[in-house]
Amino acid sequence: MQGRMQKISYDNSQGKDRTETESTLGVQTYMGITENNFTTNEQADYGLLEMILSPTNLNKAYKQVKSNKGSGGVDGMGVEELLAYLIHHKDELLQSIIRGKYKPNPVRRVEIPKEGGKKRQLGIPTVVDRVIQQAIAQILSPIYEPLFSNNSFGFRPKRSAHDALKQCQDYITKGYKYAVDMDLEKYFDTVSHSYLIEVLSRTIKDGRVISLIHRYMNAGVIENGKFLETKIGVPQGGNLSPLLSNIMLNELDKELERRGHKFVRYADDCMILCKSKRAAQRTLDHIIPLIEDKLHLKVNKGKTVVAHVKDVKFLGYGFYINKGKGLLRVHPKSITKMKEKIKELTSRSNGWGNERRKEALRQYITGWVNYFKLANMKELLIVIDGWYRRRLRMVIWKQWKKIKTRFHNLMKLGISQYQAMMFSNTRKGYWRTAKSPILQTSIDNESLQKAGYLFFSTYYRSVRV
Repeated sequence: MQGRMQKISYDNSQGKDRTETESTLGVQTYMGITENNFTTNEQADYGLLEMILSPTNLNKAYKQVKSNKGSGGVDGMGVEELLAYLIHHKDELLQSIIRGKYKPNPVRRVEIPKEGGKKRQLGIPTVVDRVIQQAIAQILSPIYEPLFSNNSFGFRPKRSAHDALKQCQDYITKGYKYAVDMDLEKYFDTVSHSYLIEVLSRTIKDGRVISLIHRYMNAGVIENGKFLETKIGVPQGGNLSPLLSNIMLNELDKELERRGHKFVRYADDCMILCKSKRAAQRTLDHIIPLIEDKLHLKVNKGKTVVAHVKDVKFLGYGFYINKGKGLLRVHPKSITKMKEKIKELTSRSNGWGNERRKEALRQYITGWVNYFKLANMKELLIVIDGWYRRRLRMVIWKQWKKIKTRFHNLMKLGISQYQAMMFSNTRKGYWRTAKSPILQTSIDNESLQKAGYLFFSTYYRSVRV
């Protein structure tokens, strides 16, 4: 197929996929695209692939990709160019998919920072491939949802990290105080293609859909201008990846349920809860062979631990027990990460104006508190706000720069002439000065709030139930 989507040329002589089928149904699937709707054409339900390529489903997929925005893939096409491309190439695109000839583009690999200074690799598909992947996921999700475990919460409709944490609380309250905190080593990079295809084939009987998914898994990546094959793994970042992850790890869920374990899984983060440390260790010893021999995944034995729940971290939260009840707290590592972000947003040298800084801080604080609002952290946030306000005073003192500016601003804020003159000439560092009684009095908590700065504890009180 010609066109911009195939602009990148690369050597991909991998041979024929074992799941690929050359058969077609000999029917035309129509896709009319407008800005607001794919035109609705009457057609019979010819199979799962036709459901994926139906006008209604594709229109929904297009809208989802457009609303998500995001950067372009290896072909350089942006979301704003997607509609025009689909309108002009819809026929050849659909026919190539139906005939089993469609060749997805490799994903563009990027790295994003991870906790501990490490990097996480993400794969960014082209916008056209994002539409197709989204269309596949929309049809397959309702098929697989009834098959998934009630203990699985990640990337599923009407389920969230908060639901997973509440489930953990419930188990802990019932006496399951020891945890197998399991870490799957580079999960998305180590998924076995052959086993995942086998699992998919148990439910999906349309071979063309299996073949199309397999092609996406084998599409490869472009890194530093070079094409790399993907014999194993599912690129993290594609629209289809979360669903494929849940389908694969549902095999683990079913086995844990068969053995009667209490567990909670959110994507590849899994915690198995037991009533004793001995039972937890025995569970870990029995479950590792299943994961490594059957699922062909690798357990990171250095990070997988058996511990009391008070010593584990799950989804950024920690746990503690009070009067027999399982309760939530913010894990110390999450607090450290938050303070690093606040330092970045209140940097003295990022060149931001006050309004931009206020908005960035407001967005971050509301997002952070909304995520951690299940934790009991009233007293913690009071302490954090004291540190945070000191950061703000430091920024303001830095902005005043000149002695003359400092003197006049201190006078306006009610500081006596003598004190303003003495303090404006101080040689103390910015951070030390920010804690001084004079700045705490002149730039007090109320004035910072009136200026439009949002505080953690203030917002927490408004959302805490």
